[in-house]
Amino acid sequence: MLGVIVNTIAVVLGSAVGLAAKKAIPKEWTDFILKGIALCVLYIGIEGSMQGQNTLIMIISMAIGSVIGAALDLDRHLNNFAEKLENKFKKPGEKTTIAEGFISASLLFCVGAMTIVGSLQAGLLGDNQMLYTKATLDVISSIIFAASLGIGVMFAAVFVFVFQGAIVMLAQFVEPFLEEAVIAEMTCVGSLLIIALSLNMLGITKLKVMNYTPAIFMPIILCPIVQLIG
Repeated sequence: MLGVIVNTIAVVLGSAVGLAAKKAIPKEWTDFILKGIALCVLYIGIEGSMQGQNTLIMIISMAIGSVIGAALDLDRHLNNFAEKLENKFKKPGEKTTIAEGFISASLLFCVGAMTIVGSLQAGLLGDNQMLYTKATLDVISSIIFAASLGIGVMFAAVFVFVFQGAIVMLAQFVEPFLEEAVIAEMTCVGSLLIIALSLNMLGITKLKVMNYTPAIFMPIILCPIVQLIG
């Protein structure tokens, strides 16, 4: 769990720097900067989605995962938590919401390729190197995000710890199913969610991205089935 702890601290420290920098950024620049970040997020998502090799697995994963996510209404639960934070910490006159910062940062930090692969390596091999690398990147990302979206980004550290920690703890149980092809498809599906997040940030869509997150884990089940049939 050391890599997860380091990554969590990185988000907190980066957010603190971003919040301090926010005071120096004119309010009218915030939306402009956020749209630029969203374009970078879009690029990250497109690049990661190219790692998938089987379109059928991607489609079925999204279909089944979205049904599970909608049935559990994960988006509502995450939003309820974010709104509680909002009621407690938001200052009058703030343009961006704590919920927006929390949800956007949580998803960006947690559904990417480095999160999945790094957490699996930590859980299976005790190798935290990728999570350390991710922590370095997340420091920079959280500075920029916090400067644009506020304190909600710092609270995303809680989600980072829970989500990555859960993957690390469960890694040994799913080890027999984690072939290279499975991880590639998980990365592909996770990257699609990053694309969806970027579209929300750009104001193009209002997708409940959290409800799609179970799709990330569907290739663990679907890849062996496809291999059997093939």
